[in-house]
Amino acid sequence: MFRDAAPGNSAADSVDSLDHLPQLPDRRDVPIGCIGAGFIMADCHLVAYRDNGFLPVAIASRSHQRAQAVAQRHDIDQAYSSYQELLRDPRIEVIDVAVPPDCLRAVISEVVRAPQVRGILAQKPLGGDRAEAEQIVRMCEDAGKVLCVNQNMRYDQSVRAAWQLIRQGSFGDPVLATIDMRAIPHWMPWQERQGWMTCRIMSIHHLDTMRFWFGDPVRVFASFRSDPRTSFPHSDGIGLYILEYASGLRCMICDDVWAGPAKEGAAADLGIKYRIEGIEGMALGTIGWPSYPERTPSTLDYTTIDAPAWKRPRWNEVWFPDAFVGPMAELLCSLEQGTTPSLSGRNNLATMELVDACYRSAKEHRAIELGS
Repeated sequence: MFRDAAPGNSAADSVDSLDHLPQLPDRRDVPIGCIGAGFIMADCHLVAYRDNGFLPVAIASRSHQRAQAVAQRHDIDQAYSSYQELLRDPRIEVIDVAVPPDCLRAVISEVVRAPQVRGILAQKPLGGDRAEAEQIVRMCEDAGKVLCVNQNMRYDQSVRAAWQLIRQGSFGDPVLATIDMRAIPHWMPWQERQGWMTCRIMSIHHLDTMRFWFGDPVRVFASFRSDPRTSFPHSDGIGLYILEYASGLRCMICDDVWAGPAKEGAAADLGIKYRIEGIEGMALGTIGWPSYPERTPSTLDYTTIDAPAWKRPRWNEVWFPDAFVGPMAELLCSLEQGTTPSLSGRNNLATMELVDACYRSAKEHRAIELGS
């Protein structure tokens, strides 16, 4: 499971074991229909699915030519000229939807009417705000369709290993957790019409990860400033967040999407680091995504009072694209076992509420109580 220990690590590091991979379904040949043929679908979802023996059988996009090219690249049987045509394919049991958030509700309103479809994987964010996400969740529940949300950072190998350590109580009561991102994302063309970018597209991963690790905070304070590099009007650019928990835990996130004038000629210093401090131990981690397309695995180093020597497990898998198997695997396992996925649409409403609270906090310059 782990690579050989690096020089200076103890022998125990190389044999230490954390369950960092998702559970896979017994049946991997469930026919999947894909709606959307952009980067996330073509370079992440479909790569991970093929690597793990899943079965995408059809794809549709606004551009039939684009859908055909992606189908040929990934050996998909059928490229349809519209998603409505794809939804009439009687083979398809699961739909993977990767469309812009302002298109998602309309697409899912038609997906839920397809009688042969049992499950839906929807790209995050689940609509434009929490209210729209609630409508999507209710549509799926009313139609008896299992909805899973593609919050794929939960399946980054380091994030998942850290979650296991937290769940085991390895660090004792958590005191402080931080995520510090210095990266320059590639914004999508459709984001210009949204009027927002970082919080609902990038920070949503980090906010959801804090929820995954520690549960729901009671309040949040957020502060935004515009990104000097982005020319279209936007309400959020660089984002700073403080999450307060009833236990006393505090979480802090810095999402710096400017990251200095690296694109303008200066040297670059890009990366994502996180830190978890507890009463009895701590973890230091990195997220390899900013190096994409170079394969840079995320890392995790941790120490505890009982075992003070640093443990440094390492993996070969990377977030983009390997972790993208996780949400689909979770959906397929839920359908197979008749259980509710942890990434269910209903659960994701709390992430959407947290994101909405961040926008409200930044606008009103004050902390926002969740549920208010």
